Amino acid sequence: MAPALHGLLAGLTLIIAIGSQNVFVLRQGIRREHVLPVVAVCIASDAVLITAGAGGLGALVGAVPEVVVAARWAGVAFLLGYAALAARRALRGGESLQADGAGRGSGLGAVVATALALTWLNPHVYLDTVLLLGSIASTHGAQAWLFALGAVVGSTIWFTALGFGARGLGRVLSSARSWRVLDGVVAVTMVMVAGMLALG
Repeated sequence: MAPALHGLLAGLTLIIAIGSQNVFVLRQGIRREHVLPVVAVCIASDAVLITAGAGGLGALVGAVPEVVVAARWAGVAFLLGYAALAARRALRGGESLQADGAGRGSGLGAVVATALALTWLNPHVYLDTVLLLGSIASTHGAQAWLFALGAVVGSTIWFTALGFGARGLGRVLSSARSWRVLDGVVAVTMVMVAGMLALG
């Protein structure tokens, strides 16, 4: 089971790093809004990408750098758009957690679409889960699938803990001012990630 443990640790190391996807899952968890679908989308997406990388897709994508470049600029555009929406919420305010713990909601379709976009339009996802984890998995030879399984388990643990554990912050973010601060942080984070992507 050493390859599986290696995959678990490597997966957690890459996934835990703060990024646009994690910020979105955290926000949905705090709002208690469509948390299960969002967590499921993130876990399923990681499972597909990790498995693809372990299966050799990482080498293929690495041989066609134009794919990574196109994904990078699509990610920059999306992140800047999402940052603008968060900044507008921060400036306008008016959002808070109600007494029953539910915030002003968004439709399930829109939330799932955002989760998918933050996952699949993020070049770091391909660099980390497909290229990097795929390369590490290949060093385990015939046991590469055990490495991939460990990485998928790591992803499952992280997103489940992040999405459902965030509910404990509900009291802290019970006021509109707290939400304005959170959205401001989200906006700044998105712009920083977009800037890093644009600079390569």
